[in-house]
Amino acid sequence: MTTKMKAAFLPGNSTVEFKEVDIPQPGPGEVLVRMKASTICGSDIRAIYREHLGKGPEAYQNKIAGHEPSGQIVKCGPNTKRFKEGDRVVVYHISGCGVCNDCRRGYMISCSSPQRAAYGWQRDGGMAPFMLAEEKDCVLLPDELTYLDGAQVACGFGTVYEGLEKISVSGNDAVLVVGLGPVGLAALMLAKALGANLLVGVDTVEERCNIAKNLGLVDHVFVAGPDVLEKVKACTYQGKGYEKTVDCSGNTHGRQLAIRATRQWGKMVMIGEGGTVEFNPSPDIIHEQKTIYGSWVTNIWRMEELVERLVRWGIHPEDLVTNRFSLDEADKAYELMNKGTCGKVAVVFDELL
Repeated sequence: MTTKMKAAFLPGNSTVEFKEVDIPQPGPGEVLVRMKASTICGSDIRAIYREHLGKGPEAYQNKIAGHEPSGQIVKCGPNTKRFKEGDRVVVYHISGCGVCNDCRRGYMISCSSPQRAAYGWQRDGGMAPFMLAEEKDCVLLPDELTYLDGAQVACGFGTVYEGLEKISVSGNDAVLVVGLGPVGLAALMLAKALGANLLVGVDTVEERCNIAKNLGLVDHVFVAGPDVLEKVKACTYQGKGYEKTVDCSGNTHGRQLAIRATRQWGKMVMIGEGGTVEFNPSPDIIHEQKTIYGSWVTNIWRMEELVERLVRWGIHPEDLVTNRFSLDEADKAYELMNKGTCGKVAVVFDELL
């Protein structure tokens, strides 16, 4: 049996570097996962692929890339308690210390311990045939969902679900989503499943607007321009705006649009990373009694809740995948994702090709 495998690394100059590495073996409390699908996140592009932006313990530490992994357990280390060989799993992409307040809440993303390590950043991720994971970081993937469904739950869909739950999206709401990359498309898909009765999207890239339209995720979609605020508000009852707005753009103008399109007493959630925003607190927020939430990733119990609800709703995140590549083509996969004109990009293994 071979003891080596090919793996993808991100040197930070908009390229992918392939290396031959040892196939890891699970220690106590660990499982070895055979990768089936590993999708590419926008944060990988922004903070690792183009350049290494992280500092100190949050810096990329020359590990195997990929923090949206899904696969099948092929070996369990000593003292595992729940999972077994053959289980299909999603891996929560942060491994926390497990004992701080945030970890006890399930929010390993917010763990401040030196032991905190993100898969694909500070410990090896899913851009290789095998990945070593902590059992505590695994979520069981139902048979009704595909590995490509699961890979997106690991980060993007989990992140969106958390944000939509914070602002309580329901059938009472008109919802505006600004920024229609994979996270924005996920926001539309989940808002629709949660019952939102009007869904409108905005992006600066026409190709992404077309993806949202072709997937049937929007009632109306607009390419951003000088009059886009008037256009999106005109879609709502008497032009009053949206009960709930979601910014996935990470862009100053996108966030301004979401804030100003939110109706009186409405709620907005910021999910998109990076960028800045400027607004006038009194007319934009205070006088209209609006509430702004920030939402960063999710907790592990909500990921478990999400996979159950995806089955109940009969929806598949895989529908957002516009391009699949083999591991040998990972350089092409990252290059395409970097262009920002596609939906979700995935590296898939074995029978998924």
